[in-house]
Amino acid sequence: MPILHVLAGTALVMVVGFEVQRRTRNAGGVDVIWAGAMGSAALYYSAVGEGAALPRLLTALLGGMWGFRLCLHLLGRVLREAEDGRYRYLRGHWHDSQPRFFAFYMLQAGFTALFSIPFWVVANQPATNWTPWLVLGVLVWAASLAGETIADRQLIRFRRQPESRGRTCRTGLWRYSRHPNYFFEWLHWFGWVLMAVGAPWQHWAWLGPVLMGASLMWITGVPFTEAQSLRSRGDDYRRYQEETSVFIPWWPKTRDPAPGTRDP
Repeated sequence: MPILHVLAGTALVMVVGFEVQRRTRNAGGVDVIWAGAMGSAALYYSAVGEGAALPRLLTALLGGMWGFRLCLHLLGRVLREAEDGRYRYLRGHWHDSQPRFFAFYMLQAGFTALFSIPFWVVANQPATNWTPWLVLGVLVWAASLAGETIADRQLIRFRRQPESRGRTCRTGLWRYSRHPNYFFEWLHWFGWVLMAVGAPWQHWAWLGPVLMGASLMWITGVPFTEAQSLRSRGDDYRRYQEETSVFIPWWPKTRDPAPGTRDP
């Protein structure tokens, strides 16, 4: 079964990634491998899927473009920066236990297989021509990828400014959400739900937004990132939390002035 092939192939690459982590003590490569494996899974499903030519082509183009863009973005961060704070925390919490890191890498291989299921569903979509669902799905995908790319670039520009050290990015999309990149990453998966309408096993496409939403909000995304931000930026990030929506972009709150500072 193709999904098991993706699991096996990703697990092999994760073994290599784990060995790199063991030598460099930088676990950030696990995210790079995950994103690259997702893009590769989209290409593989497109080649072996039994759907019509159009949805298989969309699977290859959209899934591949999304996965490899994210892979290159994360690779740039791993090569330029020290180990991500989330993984530094785990390294300390686990006392640098390599068996635990190996299990973590293998878990990511399992997540790759699960998250790639929407790609497999669309690659088996029988629609031979454009449908309203396919068009709408592509539009959601495009808007989400644009939003995620803009958020990533805005954060990179902010971090490169010397005066930004110890401060929180509040420019661009980061003014309206503490995690706009996560929001658009989650939104992207609804594009696959839409493109899967009419396909066999179409309901399995909901694994994308459900799993990604749960992961970002309660497991590996927001909780770890917020904890690390509080450790590194303290009160500045606490004020940011008070003023800015945690996930869905929304207008920031206006803080009340301190007592005695109001206009008469």
